[in-house]
Amino acid sequence: MRYSTTLLPLVAAATAVVIPDEATAKQLVLDAERHAEKTVSSWWHSLPSGDDVSDAIERQAAELHSLLREIEVDSEFGVSDFFAPSDATSGHGPHRHGPPHCTNLTIYESIHASNYTKKFAQLVDDFPDLVEKLNSTSAGNVTAFVPSDRAFEKIPDHGRKPPREFVEKVLQYHIVPGFYPAGRVLKAHTLPTALEEEALGGRPQRLRVRAGLFGVWLNGYSKVVFPNLFTGNGVVHGVDSILVPPPPVERLISLFPTKFSTLLLAAEKTGFKHHHHSDDDDDGGDDSHAEKLTGLTVFAPTNLAFKKLGPRANAFLFNTEKGLGYLKALLAYHVVANQTLYSDEFYGKKKEEEEDGNVLLSDEEVADPGTGSSATNHYHLDLPTLLGDKHIAVDVSRWFGFIRIRLNGAVDVAIQDAVAKDGVVQVVDSVLIPPHPHHKDSVWDDEVDGGISVEELIERLEPFVEGHDAVEAGEL
Repeated sequence: MRYSTTLLPLVAAATAVVIPDEATAKQLVLDAERHAEKTVSSWWHSLPSGDDVSDAIERQAAELHSLLREIEVDSEFGVSDFFAPSDATSGHGPHRHGPPHCTNLTIYESIHASNYTKKFAQLVDDFPDLVEKLNSTSAGNVTAFVPSDRAFEKIPDHGRKPPREFVEKVLQYHIVPGFYPAGRVLKAHTLPTALEEEALGGRPQRLRVRAGLFGVWLNGYSKVVFPNLFTGNGVVHGVDSILVPPPPVERLISLFPTKFSTLLLAAEKTGFKHHHHSDDDDDGGDDSHAEKLTGLTVFAPTNLAFKKLGPRANAFLFNTEKGLGYLKALLAYHVVANQTLYSDEFYGKKKEEEEDGNVLLSDEEVADPGTGSSATNHYHLDLPTLLGDKHIAVDVSRWFGFIRIRLNGAVDVAIQDAVAKDGVVQVVDSVLIPPHPHHKDSVWDDEVDGGISVEELIERLEPFVEGHDAVEAGEL
């Protein structure tokens, strides 16, 4: 598969606005979506920024719209034989470029008519609600990311049939309410699916979308290999791997020991848990916290982040009994409970005046957030952590389709939106340290040679360690 486009660096712009609630945050996050047709997502943190690229931005911005059309797909099935000729219509036949391919069939009818999606179609047949969702022409448009039959060959055969409930969740995770053609998928960072996740307070579990030089990927492993089959009730995108709902935060982090081995060691030595998960509870303990949990945001420091602390601070934190208390407090400062912040969506605390507490914009508002807005956007959030009354100041800046998340005015999120069952992981390459108690606006400079001194580390964390109650009470 060849993906031809131009990657732009992130430019942070606009004036900060304090966001009072979830609904306002969502409106501002989505405010620039209709202007983002000319851009595609990228890993902004790996690109140059600043004055060196300002000229390049001006030169390339005018070319982006046409470049988006230069996507070439090498799929295991071609559009010419996805359907029988009588089932599909297209303005110029089965060309790679030009108008999208269309059919009068519904999504449900389309996946049954195709010779390449039989297995997915057979699974859908077992769930009447999904059949209705994919076959209805009156309930609004739907987007389906449909795995090919070859994608099912990647599943090991253990001779056991998966539970029906699990299969239903997997199928729901391939369906996105609303109309998301390729252009809209490209400018998204995450997409809401039909899977309503209890661990997120009944809100939609999300798909992570990233575009790179070699294609568009969902959750980092499933590639879009056949975009834009327009149907009578939505659009189908073919993918080469089955999308499986993500694991819980704690399990997700443990899957990448080469990046998070120090963080995992810190959690093990201190006994700190990001949350209390009933599936991992073998002692019959109190599940009251698990029932109240409606999402998590974990700012996960990498091995590099801990290395920046310096050898003396790490020796104190990991190798002394006193230091373990400070290490536990440090971990608590990286976790936000019951609020889930994605780069382009915010699941805040539930509003008392709303019965279900879920404030979502309609599909029309997402597609056309209104007129008069600019393509740049910047908003501010103060997220409460598990460390007593300490908050993390979060500034989210959008420039067209590019988003930058900065923490405490100094630390950028290096990898955004690692979606999890119960929240999201935002990866940071610097350990977040609370402001100095006597200098409220002070932020530790992680570029200082030798790292942070043990004395300064103690001064910043001591108020939360002396009685230990502040940290322990914050655990879920």
